[in-house]
Amino acid sequence: MKSIENFRSYYNTELQPILKELEEERIGSMRKTGIGATVILGIAAILAAFILNASLSPVALLIPLVIGAALVGGAWWLFTKDFKQHFKNSLIRQVIQYVDPSLAYTPAGKISRYEFESSTLFKHRIDRYRGEDLVDGQIDKTKIRFSELHAEYKTTSTDSKGRRKTHWHTIFKGLFFIADFNKHFHGRTVVLPDSAEKLFGRLGKKLQEWNLSRDDLINMEDVDFEKEFVVYGTDQIEARYILSTALMRRILEFKRKMKVPVHMAFVNSDLYMAISIKKNMFEPRLLRKILDFEIVRDYLEDVILAVGIVEDLNLNTRIWTKE
Repeated sequence: MKSIENFRSYYNTELQPILKELEEERIGSMRKTGIGATVILGIAAILAAFILNASLSPVALLIPLVIGAALVGGAWWLFTKDFKQHFKNSLIRQVIQYVDPSLAYTPAGKISRYEFESSTLFKHRIDRYRGEDLVDGQIDKTKIRFSELHAEYKTTSTDSKGRRKTHWHTIFKGLFFIADFNKHFHGRTVVLPDSAEKLFGRLGKKLQEWNLSRDDLINMEDVDFEKEFVVYGTDQIEARYILSTALMRRILEFKRKMKVPVHMAFVNSDLYMAISIKKNMFEPRLLRKILDFEIVRDYLEDVILAVGIVEDLNLNTRIWTKE
């Protein structure tokens, strides 16, 4: 895996020609979007003026405003979708290849819903499941796959006038990572952020034990790890075999580096990791010039963050017969 330090030379020689072409395309997309929005808002203003002159109900003013806003959003999507696709297929693909040529990139791909649910990290019913930016390959001895995901469930409510509204709630949004773990195992071990014990102390510990949706609570000997995570598993001995002292230290260091919630599961000899990240990692910044080294470097750092999990958790150190 190549480093950030050597990236400047690659940026100057390989990426700048791509960026110049993309910048011209971005400007063209923004110009078309601006023209379309101006026309749509002009028509909406004329309709609003007609409604006012006709002494119609002020509520009627909402009609051209809502329709105008929807059409502007549609124009934005229409005039930028080709640019976004070109941006990912050219620039982001090149950045990923720079990090490691073995990595394959599918902009419209994602970790499957089956794999997400097989991890058992999130137990809630899923009503909407989306994702993009699938990367897969092999780093030394470790096969990896990751993508951005957004899983949601919905609820409905009824107001005082009997009108039903649908509300969407996020189950998980961020980077979902799968790797071939470096030890053989047969059971399931799940490592979750420990919020109950932090909030409620000893009562929180009892609440963890009473969590009927999970396997048996497993108490780990590392005090610092216990403060940050709660562990559930099907086999107490196997969980301790998986979560060695060294691995618990590495997980702690990774969590502190990320400064966001991290969920992990060890299932079927694979590692599943869900990292809560709010931003869209590989999206172009349409309202800013992209001829900026620091912007491109941000994309590189996101790739290195994901691929670097292999090194962060020392996954290439194979144990006994695991090759």
